[in-house]
Amino acid sequence: MMHHDKETMLLEEKSTIKADIEPKGVEGEQQTSAALARSCQPCVICGQVETQEVLRAPDRFHGRQQKYSLVRCLNCSFVWLSDPPQPEEMYLHYTEAYHKLISAAGENSPGRWRGRVETARAYKQAGDILDLGCSSGGFLEFFYNQGWRLYGIEMSADCAKRAEERTGAKVFVGDILDASFSPQSFDVITCFDVLEHLYHPRQVLEKVKGWLKPDGIFYVQIPNIESAEARVFRSYWHGLELPRHLFHYSPESLKLLGQACGLRPLSITTERNSAVGTSLRYVFDDIFRTVGIRKRPIAYSGEASLPWKAARKLARLTVLRALLTMAALAGEGECIHGIFQPSTPIA
Repeated sequence: MMHHDKETMLLEEKSTIKADIEPKGVEGEQQTSAALARSCQPCVICGQVETQEVLRAPDRFHGRQQKYSLVRCLNCSFVWLSDPPQPEEMYLHYTEAYHKLISAAGENSPGRWRGRVETARAYKQAGDILDLGCSSGGFLEFFYNQGWRLYGIEMSADCAKRAEERTGAKVFVGDILDASFSPQSFDVITCFDVLEHLYHPRQVLEKVKGWLKPDGIFYVQIPNIESAEARVFRSYWHGLELPRHLFHYSPESLKLLGQACGLRPLSITTERNSAVGTSLRYVFDDIFRTVGIRKRPIAYSGEASLPWKAARKLARLTVLRALLTMAALAGEGECIHGIFQPSTPIA
């Protein structure tokens, strides 16, 4: 396993070095022009092109140095990643280490789904449910044999197969925009920690609106760029997840996007979903780097040593507790929960 991790890190270092090289010659000028064109992309909510840079930050999860720029629309305040990697390049940023961490979070923490299940059931008690980005079926499993017909969309064929075996769901393997469900098919469509990864969120929400029954609900959960921890940690905030998170939502921008796609908000709330420990680790990694100490990135850190575990526990009882108190005073929760319904057509 250690040998495999080293090979993975070497491949990633090569890709990072390649990405950091300045383009040369005619081909390089064409690449630069294309990048500038992409950086001037219009806001997906309001269509305006005037933006202001919010911050610059690297992929801290993998310990890479290439920096990415977040910009904010000057008209509606929506935030997105300027000049993101092209879709065909994104596999470099969704490494095996990343997928392993995400899969473990879903498999080993069934409690994370219970609140979401209760929210969905508060609106609908049975029917047809579609989970966008269903992974291995951790969420859908709660609806198995409970009077629901289960469906999912998942990019990974292996995860989709596991979800089908685990829940009996019918899972479409591929991109959400390529799925072809019939109009007005679903009572509930859910989308947890997925919307921020999508290149075309507006088109996806328009699809969702078409797939929902007139009284169906769309339940989405995403990180909150206006949260307390985001304000405190700025470029070190765990929820940035650059460059994998392409769009960064606030409660207001989520509402505006939903409305632009024909979805009216029934409820938009924020909840605490603290990852102060990870954000603080990113801060310490930078401090160590300035004095010549390069720590292993979180993506490849593996099991912590006993001294490090003890240090983390002490930090949780002291520094982290103080930071959490500060964060709570600074603003909203780190997680947005939105419930939407198709807008009633005006007669």
